[in-house]
Amino acid sequence: MLEIACLLSVALLFGGMLLFSAGFAAALFSALPIDMARRTLRHTFPHFYLYVIANAGLAALLAWPRDTLSALLLALIALTTLPTRQVLMPAINAATDAGQHGRFKWLHGLSVLVTLAHIALAGVVLARFV
Repeated sequence: MLEIACLLSVALLFGGMLLFSAGFAAALFSALPIDMARRTLRHTFPHFYLYVIANAGLAALLAWPRDTLSALLLALIALTTLPTRQVLMPAINAATDAGQHGRFKWLHGLSVLVTLAHIALAGVVLARFV
């Protein structure tokens, strides 16, 4: 039962991160005026990061008895999402507000790399269930 709960938690983490970053964000920019899409994303990202932190943390706890490496990878996702949410995201918003386009691009690129790394790590954990 614990293994199934862990698998579902990791699958929700992987799918949620992939859907939010590749689907939801793209859909907003195609469906809404650009200013409204940006404001909406700004308000949803804190919730997205809390989802990642909570789900990765839970999955790490559930994975621990079965697979220490997977638990450590999931804990890494949770722990590195915290500074992404608390430091990187506010810096991206500040750069946008100040019209610092170069700084925004660099910081946004960093946040994309972090998210891609998190998706890849969650994928590795999913593959370890096979």
